[in-house]
Amino acid sequence: MNNGALGIFDSGVGGLTVVRAVQALLPAENIVYLGDTARVPYGSKSPETIRRFSDEDARYLLTKNVKAIVVACNTATAHALPALQQQYRIPVVGVIEAGVEAVLADPQAERIGIIATRGTIASHAYQHALALRRTGMMIVAQPTPLLVPLIEENWLDHQATRSILETYLQPILEKGIDTLLLACTHYPLLIPILKEMVGDRVRIVDSATTCALHLQSELTRLDMLADSSQTGSLEIGLTDLSEQFEILAKRFLHKTPPRIKRVEL
Repeated sequence: MNNGALGIFDSGVGGLTVVRAVQALLPAENIVYLGDTARVPYGSKSPETIRRFSDEDARYLLTKNVKAIVVACNTATAHALPALQQQYRIPVVGVIEAGVEAVLADPQAERIGIIATRGTIASHAYQHALALRRTGMMIVAQPTPLLVPLIEENWLDHQATRSILETYLQPILEKGIDTLLLACTHYPLLIPILKEMVGDRVRIVDSATTCALHLQSELTRLDMLADSSQTGSLEIGLTDLSEQFEILAKRFLHKTPPRIKRVEL
């Protein structure tokens, strides 16, 4: 048992979908969340810069005496996770391995569609991980750069969002996919509309829920779960504060967040 806090970071507030999933699955865990909103997005940065930013994020969380770190950013996971795992002695988990494991948990999964930001698709992290773990799979990766701004505008059920999603999904669905992997922590907010569009024939795997399940497995294996009799707390720090970020935090958490603090890295 370990009642230390979990440290979770993302380049912005999208990682709060991971926080929500962790709170639902592990309600006793204390969480410290860091959103590097002053330097969002990471996807447009070089791999070297992403690794430097991610290390600074991790160092901030370590000042909070966290027992484990969750990299709740697909871009940071793709470029910085191995370096963070090598550098720090506490467990460091990302979103990619969890998503890959969830896809492969279905032995019938053979035709995989991936939607993500340009940076995540260009990293080939998901494509490589899937291909290494199961040969003979068909993998169709589609960059979907317009989805994050639409989600942040709360246009979740807007006709423009539906039209753009149809355009993005058409080439993937034409390949006859059986699984759709949502490789961006913003995308869980689109699950209701995506289920309407792909129907029962396509299984949807989202990186927030799968990351929470992977974290639970790791904490259980290492005997690091918090005392189940306690109620966990949440602390949110952002490197840049604005009213928009506070609105987004409420939307991503599905509840009013605690007071958000501005922090320096």
